[in-house]
Amino acid sequence: MKFSTVLATLAPVAFVAATDYTVSVGDGGLTFNPNQITGAAQGDTINFQFKAKNHTVTQSTFASPCTQNGIDSGFMPVAANATQIPQFSVTVQNASAPLWFFCKQTSHCQQGMVFAVNPTPAKTFAMFQAMAMGQTAAANGTTGGTSAGSSGTGTAAGGAGATGSGSSAAPSATGKSGALPKLSFSSSAALLTVAGLVAGLSL
Repeated sequence: MKFSTVLATLAPVAFVAATDYTVSVGDGGLTFNPNQITGAAQGDTINFQFKAKNHTVTQSTFASPCTQNGIDSGFMPVAANATQIPQFSVTVQNASAPLWFFCKQTSHCQQGMVFAVNPTPAKTFAMFQAMAMGQTAAANGTTGGTSAGSSGTGTAAGGAGATGSGSSAAPSATGKSGALPKLSFSSSAALLTVAGLVAGLSL
């Protein structure tokens, strides 16, 4: 009887799996591929995979495409013969707030290396990229990397609706003491947890 009561209570609960998107950074040129994602929902994750050379995923605003304002992966130098690809992930927290990103390497943004999440008809990706290409190169870029590996986390500025974290394939020479690992659950793990709970209650 307890088992059927618990199942009846849990029946209305639905598990919705978040979508994972993969974006290549600098694969074959100064590009994000794809250069935009539309229809991203709250909880979806965008995994930026850095290819050869040295790029960033840096948040900006629509009005200032090449100025940092929020999440920043930091520079991710990758050798041409690298066997492991560093990744930086951004989780969408507010799907109704478009997110705007660029590469802060010297002149990359001004050459159109930008990315958008959920652009709107009033603020399209094409408009954002055109504004970026109309700006002069900022002084905050660099032409070379000094890091053999890096990791970081960040929060979007102004409640823009995302959090980010990432790590490179190469080990970092420095670290943070007391840092906690990121914990995540898949929908199948959640179902197994519920099944275990139900089985325990029926005993």
